[in-house]
Amino acid sequence: MSRDSVRIVGVLLWMCMWVCCYGDGEYLLYKDPKQTVSDRVADLFGRMTLEEKIGQMVQIDRSVATVNIMRDYFIGSVLSGGGSAPLPEASAQNWVDMINEYQKGALVSRLGIPMIYGIDAVHGHNNVYNATIFPHNVGLGATRDPDLVKRIGAATAVEVRATGIPYTFAPCIAVCRDPRWGRCYESYSEDHKVVEDMTDVILGLQGEPPSNYKHGVPFVGGRDKVAACAKHYVGDGGTTRGVNENNTVTDLHGLLSVHMPAYADAVYKGVSTVMVSYSSWNGEKMHANTELITGYLKGTLKFKGFVISDWQGVDKISTPPHTHYTASVRAAIQAGIDMVMVPFNFTEFVNDLTTLVKNNSIPVTRIDDAVRRILLVKFTMGLFENPLADYSFSSELGSQAHRDLAREAVRKSLVLLKNGNKTNPMLPLPRKTSKILVAGTHADNLGYQCGGWTITWQGFSGNKNTRGTTLLSAVKSAVDQSTEVVFRENPDAEFIKSNNFAYAIIAVGEPPYAETAGDSDKLTMLDPGPAIISSTCQAVKCVVVVISGRPLVMEPYVASMDALVAAWLPGTEGQGITDALFGDHGFSGKLPVTWFRNTEQLPMSYGDTHYDPLFAYGSGLETESVASIVARSTSASATNTKPCLYTVLVSATLCLFIFPSLSRLLRR
Repeated sequence: MSRDSVRIVGVLLWMCMWVCCYGDGEYLLYKDPKQTVSDRVADLFGRMTLEEKIGQMVQIDRSVATVNIMRDYFIGSVLSGGGSAPLPEASAQNWVDMINEYQKGALVSRLGIPMIYGIDAVHGHNNVYNATIFPHNVGLGATRDPDLVKRIGAATAVEVRATGIPYTFAPCIAVCRDPRWGRCYESYSEDHKVVEDMTDVILGLQGEPPSNYKHGVPFVGGRDKVAACAKHYVGDGGTTRGVNENNTVTDLHGLLSVHMPAYADAVYKGVSTVMVSYSSWNGEKMHANTELITGYLKGTLKFKGFVISDWQGVDKISTPPHTHYTASVRAAIQAGIDMVMVPFNFTEFVNDLTTLVKNNSIPVTRIDDAVRRILLVKFTMGLFENPLADYSFSSELGSQAHRDLAREAVRKSLVLLKNGNKTNPMLPLPRKTSKILVAGTHADNLGYQCGGWTITWQGFSGNKNTRGTTLLSAVKSAVDQSTEVVFRENPDAEFIKSNNFAYAIIAVGEPPYAETAGDSDKLTMLDPGPAIISSTCQAVKCVVVVISGRPLVMEPYVASMDALVAAWLPGTEGQGITDALFGDHGFSGKLPVTWFRNTEQLPMSYGDTHYDPLFAYGSGLETESVASIVARSTSASATNTKPCLYTVLVSATLCLFIFPSLSRLLRR
């Protein structure tokens, strides 16, 4: 570039800066990126009316958002609820175009405050067609690998950014203490220490703060990063009988020692937002709990980001929901909630909150605190400098590099619970044999493999809703070309006996679900899973792969299995399962939760006095890869060359001299 070109570019940049900072001639400090974030927040805040402040506290669903609504109500945030997309199989460009339209409405408001768009990217960018779907958190907990989770966070962030979205409602850092809970797969572990370790995902999503960064202050480190959200504060994984959105009964010590530690870690690592839980603690709704939101989170933990409600969480303070709505709004805002996921009837919320402030039921200082926190996050993440998205990251959506990472995560998440016996292990499986059987409800169903929160809120069934590799397809790719792979979802005994299979791979589990729809007292396999195991494993050697978000009832079937693998909800990259089954990589995963014998034992966690599981927390057999076994054998052979040669010479002498003489004697 010539000197003249450089000068021209410099002049243009200066002109753009001048227009942004001066507008109609007045210098606007808050639009000047050279100023400190705190000064910009103070300057903008000082210009805002009550109406504009309350607008920033509102988050609406995209289905009710328009350019005019964004402009006229000064809306602070928009979200896509589970499965809410611009159109079926929308591309990254479709998403960017939609979000930019909403953003343009915010930018033409009086002060031009950009809105922040949020989405539930909880195991990859799971609402979006063709995105990489990583294993759900329970599987990642089985890896015990914080660095892997951090890399997954970074990959997820750039895929989210590829669609123009700067904010994800993740991670879920619940500690699941009862598998009957329908959100147990969103929890990394029943052990809070594992959950604490896995908060490194925040460093992947947001970037890693510099060493001199003040802890507790939100941090987002670039245009390929997103604001994260630790959820659901606090105790959502400890409700009685695992009932979703219900009551966690424990004393303060129990709450702080089991459910709170991961939040301290998340705040320390610079998480931008925290979402409050629907659940209650000892009968008090978390959405109205001033002691824990304002007192502990904002006070003791010194969290400086903003606190957001869950979907219609304010409505659910009352029973039935939305009765006494004005009182619920007052309770939630007074408790310390800064942004409310309304998500539809926003005018009612705006009107009620405005009235509550004007009649002094809520002090304006509480509104001021909420808005300052929201603005802090927006300035910190560079939203004022780059409010509109472009297509620069489009190629990152579902990229091969991310799929390879997901495949790595799958194989590291697998927990081997049974493998023949010490002298005759079932795994790894031979690739080259005459004929093998692949069976089961989950062997060729990508939707089942991904679980809930995939494309739609409750997930899907079948192979058409997004791109990925089922277990059956992975098996076909993994075996030798001469090996015949036969698939029957539910084979009968006669069919199995007549085909002379070398072995069978059976995939069973549970159907997709999310939240309350997943609450279960039975925790049984989807039918006809048990019948498939019984008929197949009696007739041929079998390895059973369980695809589920939690432990399921496995007795009395384990005895008939030759091998048993917990694969959790692995996502789109089914090759990760066959990588371990056929020995490309060894098994290394450890149970992140206790595998019970029967549901009458529940709740049961490691350390309980009545602890008598089928497989204990932390269980998991380890195997070597085929390559490692071969290398070790070759090394051993090389080391023992001389003894081996001596044995061969002795044997040859015996054959030449002793055995012929003995033969002649016998003939006499």
